[in-house]
Amino acid sequence: MTPATRLALSICALLAAPIADVAASEPPAEAQRVLTVRRGDTLGELLTSAGIGQAEAHEAIGALATVFPPRSLAVGQEVGLRLAPDRDNALLALEIEPAPGRTIALRRQGDRWVVEEQVIPRQRHLARIEAPIIGGVYLTLTRAGMPAPLTHALIRALSHEVDFQRDIQPGDRIAVAFERLRAPDGDLLGHGQLLHASLTLSGRELSVWRHVEADGDAAWYYADGRPLAGGFLRTPLDGARLTSGFGMRRHPVLGFSRRHEGLDFAAPPGTPIYAAADGVVAAARMERGYGRTVRLRHPGGIETVYAHMSRFARNLKPGDRVRQGDVIGAVGSSGMSTGPHLHYEIRLAGRAQDPARAALPAGERLRGTELAAFHDRRRELNRQMAQIASGRTEVALAGD
Repeated sequence: MTPATRLALSICALLAAPIADVAASEPPAEAQRVLTVRRGDTLGELLTSAGIGQAEAHEAIGALATVFPPRSLAVGQEVGLRLAPDRDNALLALEIEPAPGRTIALRRQGDRWVVEEQVIPRQRHLARIEAPIIGGVYLTLTRAGMPAPLTHALIRALSHEVDFQRDIQPGDRIAVAFERLRAPDGDLLGHGQLLHASLTLSGRELSVWRHVEADGDAAWYYADGRPLAGGFLRTPLDGARLTSGFGMRRHPVLGFSRRHEGLDFAAPPGTPIYAAADGVVAAARMERGYGRTVRLRHPGGIETVYAHMSRFARNLKPGDRVRQGDVIGAVGSSGMSTGPHLHYEIRLAGRAQDPARAALPAGERLRGTELAAFHDRRRELNRQMAQIASGRTEVALAGD
């Protein structure tokens, strides 16, 4: 049963719940709606867009906030509503599934709101996909049944090491292991974490494992404990196509040759742009030729530049700290541009470097007890993946 199906059934259950201020003999006309959260949406905006009054939306959000912070809404999440059209679209009930197996329902009872939370026990299962790369990594994994959020996370993680525009060749392969979350009756609730990824590129194997450190932070490591992250993303957006490299070129707008001090990646308008590494926002402004531009300052005198954006991330401003992978803006065609793309630069002490080849700092490797714990978990995961390779579709993991 999919999350959307469970959501619809839950709303039906809410329809049957008693509403104290409505006479049983004259039930109000009711309408159900399921809204999908889009990038930039807030819960208040979603409710008012459904015709709910601002005051009532504010009151409902305040009640819901006791168990669910409204700012934690995620893109793609569904919000189920039960409305009374004959009472100016009064909100009767609301339901959100903030995580697989966890449902929060808000319903009106007399003159107050009642919040109920239901948690279905989740069982984690290990699933594995292995396939030749045909049509790109994203398309290959999507066809094989990999959840889109995990595919995006994988591409962002491997962008430290792989240039997905130039490194993928015919005959290359990919293998991934990730968690599926199931209810006790076997129904699929959703997905958990991506745990392992392996790429075979022109005969060279790149294999990394996810490791949760003692402080709770998770990161990717090679088999010997070297970190995958800690450097800079070579491609700070998903699904892009390299259209212009670093060095001398004929300028597409000006018509004469001059040095191109970064890489250009074509992508659909609105495609999220990620911070290439941890840093501080040095500027988020309109710049001559570059259009909407974000400049990030990183340790060691390194600066990254992201130009021609359509918009900046909400509330992004100079002085803000960002983490690697944070969304800082969206692809556009502002400034001197012939079409939607990202112009990406890496500068060291003010001098432009080729992002595809620049020697950049790496993170610290695991040591001592942390390294031993990583090796133990890696061996166990390899054993479980071998069980799947021998014919099983999934392997049950330890419970939450």
